[in-house]
Amino acid sequence: MKYRIYIDEVGNPDLESSDNPNHRFLSLSGVVFELSYVKNIVHPQLEALKTKYFNSHPDDPVILHRKELLNARPPFECLKDANIRHQFDKELLNLLEQWTYVVISVCLDKKRHKETYTVWRYDPYHYCLAILLERYVFFLEQSMAKGDVMAESRGGKEDTRLKRAFRRLWESGTDFIAPERFQRVLTSRELKVKQKQNNISGLQIADLIAHPSRNEILYENKFKAHPPARFGEKIIQILTHKYYQRGNKIYGKKML
Repeated sequence: MKYRIYIDEVGNPDLESSDNPNHRFLSLSGVVFELSYVKNIVHPQLEALKTKYFNSHPDDPVILHRKELLNARPPFECLKDANIRHQFDKELLNLLEQWTYVVISVCLDKKRHKETYTVWRYDPYHYCLAILLERYVFFLEQSMAKGDVMAESRGGKEDTRLKRAFRRLWESGTDFIAPERFQRVLTSRELKVKQKQNNISGLQIADLIAHPSRNEILYENKFKAHPPARFGEKIIQILTHKYYQRGNKIYGKKML
């Protein structure tokens, strides 16, 4: 079996913005799917949902974006109707509940990171990616499987940064995992970087769960005064059963 982890980023890796409460945290959330399962189950069912509600067509597919969905922006205007919104939310949540996948989320407090490591410090993105992929390696070893990694394209220099961080992990490993362990289970030394516009189901699903997962981690660690909003709370309830576990311990969410 071959797996793929689809990664979505919330926030930015700029340490100079860490004193701004709106930019203090960087999170990476990964959704792990078995590839034939995506092809045969997830993608057809997600496309059927988009066709039913948004008239998606293979020649011009509708791409799910969390923010546009929440605000019923084009092409999601039909969600302004409360009845349609209720039915769509119900069907989407049912799919997120019934699909077989694993979630790994990592959130970094950049302000604390900057204050703690005043002389030398990890690049925030590389640090989050290292922790995320350590857990992905654990999952692949536990499943006796191999896999690769795909992240959403940010364009230009950002994509170069993503690929460089991944290649460093492949070649050098981390303090806890030797490079040979990465190379044994990861099928490529290159990070796959794709745009959501390519209609990649895994990236769209990662986009849908990334903010709720991040907000849950921040709320649990008392960085948010209020619990997530109602729809986000429903997603979090689903993720409770999707976070990666080893034994009885949850390894699928981590506050750094």
